[in-house]
Amino acid sequence: MNNPAGRLTLSLSATLLALPAAAADAILLDALNVNERHYEETASGPVQGYRASRSSTATKTDTDIRDTPQSIAVVPSQVLEDLNSTRIDRALDFAGGVSRQNNFGGLTFLNYSVRGFTTGELYKNGFAVNRGSYSAPDTSNIERIEVLKGPAASLYGRGDPGGLVNIVTKRPQAEAFSHFKASAGSWDRYRSSLDVNTPLSEDARVLARVNMAVEDNGSFRDYVGSERRIVSPSLSWQLSPETLLSIDSEFSRTESVFDRGIPAVNNQMGSVSRSTFLGEPNDGRVRNDNQTLDLTLEHTLNDSWKLRLANHYTQGRLKGNSSEPSRVVGTTISRFYRERDFEWNDNITQAELHGQFQFAGWEHQSLVGLEYENYRNSQKYPQSATSLGYGLDIYNPVYGQAKPPLINPNDFFERTESYALNLQDQIAFTERLRGLLGVRLEHIEQTAQNRSSRVSNRQEKDVATPRLGLLYQLTPQVGVFANASTSFKPNSMGTRGQIYKPEKGLGYETGLKLDLFDSRLGATLALFHIDKENVITTDASGESIAAGKARSQGVDLQFSGQVSEAVRLIGAYAYIDAEVTKGDAALPKGSDLLGIPRHSGSLMAVYEFQSGPLLGSDVGAAANYVGERSGQAGSSFRLPSYSTVDLLAHYEVSEQATLGLNLNNLFDRKYYERGYNAAWNLPGEPRNLMLSLSLAL
Repeated sequence: MNNPAGRLTLSLSATLLALPAAAADAILLDALNVNERHYEETASGPVQGYRASRSSTATKTDTDIRDTPQSIAVVPSQVLEDLNSTRIDRALDFAGGVSRQNNFGGLTFLNYSVRGFTTGELYKNGFAVNRGSYSAPDTSNIERIEVLKGPAASLYGRGDPGGLVNIVTKRPQAEAFSHFKASAGSWDRYRSSLDVNTPLSEDARVLARVNMAVEDNGSFRDYVGSERRIVSPSLSWQLSPETLLSIDSEFSRTESVFDRGIPAVNNQMGSVSRSTFLGEPNDGRVRNDNQTLDLTLEHTLNDSWKLRLANHYTQGRLKGNSSEPSRVVGTTISRFYRERDFEWNDNITQAELHGQFQFAGWEHQSLVGLEYENYRNSQKYPQSATSLGYGLDIYNPVYGQAKPPLINPNDFFERTESYALNLQDQIAFTERLRGLLGVRLEHIEQTAQNRSSRVSNRQEKDVATPRLGLLYQLTPQVGVFANASTSFKPNSMGTRGQIYKPEKGLGYETGLKLDLFDSRLGATLALFHIDKENVITTDASGESIAAGKARSQGVDLQFSGQVSEAVRLIGAYAYIDAEVTKGDAALPKGSDLLGIPRHSGSLMAVYEFQSGPLLGSDVGAAANYVGERSGQAGSSFRLPSYSTVDLLAHYEVSEQATLGLNLNNLFDRKYYERGYNAAWNLPGEPRNLMLSLSLAL
């Protein structure tokens, strides 16, 4: 093991890059806020405490969340700081209706579900970043995490109908500052991060910010560990009073052991130790490299109109080997061996015109946008046959067997090009009545190739995805809203290179937006119903076809705020009934969708001392509940429900130094946070401790 001090040393590099400026001001109801704010919040800026009042994820304009007729959950960076979380999974527990799904052996933040539908779509500053095998997002550069619930194709194009997660990154600021944080915890976990912000010109026209993090993580899992290096430079340059250039970038390298977790025995979890590793230690680590560059140019034409030009480019490579469990027979689990070599790149170009005007006696805030995307993905993962001969005893594994021969070449290439026109209008009919109309007209060309069999297919598709929403402000504290929206997503290519009909979704939502306790607490309560069709199933002959259907309906609640000067609060609850409505023999009608609990909820409260020797220090607790859920699609195997409690405290040593303590899983509950089938289930972490030191330099 390396010297811990070495693990806390940052290798600092300094490219400069980032920040789209705020979009044109939205048409707003006057904010009735008794607690006067000492800052002006923007959709891309910091949030004071736990409650955000503005967002651009739902409209691509800087709009008051109360005026947006769709559910939006915002988890600010303060939540990440209080939890001392380095990944976004834990923060999403407080978004309501978001569940953890397959994490691709611990390598990537690949899948999660929103309102019952699993998706791999992840956005950063409005751009898709998880088209390939993007590494799990690091929290060092996150200002806020926003979850837009319901179909979002009218703005973002292809995606799943449950919703999407959009990460808003930290922006360069006008005042210079530097923040350093170091932490150490159970299982030899060490991490350090640095946030440096500085103006590069005396008039603050050129601003730069660099966020960096280095970590070396052990695990309660035998032979499992990971390392990460990440740097996120950003630059903001006011070229003229009317023109702003922003540059965002990120460079990351993650090396980790591929880990599918532990199996169920006779469809029951618990007999295999949660520390047991059923891969092969000598496979080594899988390396995931990602590079992202965003350029944005915004030019104000006049007081009412603005032009935005932006380009996003990301590329990555994942390479490494793994031995993966398959099926338990007696006390032995069969395994297969894979060698992965994935490469991908994605280029997205956008041109948008934003404007405000009056027409027919109504106030309009309109957006007209053009978008082009060119995505390429190469996946090579030759693998062996699955055999008990390469298996392990699940109770007493003995490692070091010879690697079996690779017999299945698995060599695929996919390319997707899309051309889109976005049209959106936010309308203020009266002081109380708001409307939103939107549509995306998109042409998609998709090519899929099985290079090992030299079979390829190509299809073109024209798609229109509309959206409609209304919001009526009953009182300054209560608004009622309703919307209908659609989704569209090309299905992935089949094993023979075939291309299936695209998935389509249609969602309805109605609910309340609440502004409570003199605007100290905000909440959204919503009822929803979503249908999805063209899910991949099999016909009577066993051929895969796009003929399945699924439905999700339920209610979710998300709330956050500062209930007093001393207490900040965030929480969520969701009831989700998600099932197959048209399936096949393997996944029959009535089957629960994978990994979706009927009931889930979370609550975190933090008390900050307002006077005395502990002034500025705080203590808090976070509780999370996840109900029973399907552990394998179409089977009777279910993952049990669980609940956890975490404790946190921060002691302000001085204005420049703060000590932090996080005690997670206080009662040492044994639980399983995610699964994919009876052989792949990832245990949750036992009770663990994390200490941190934060310095304002």
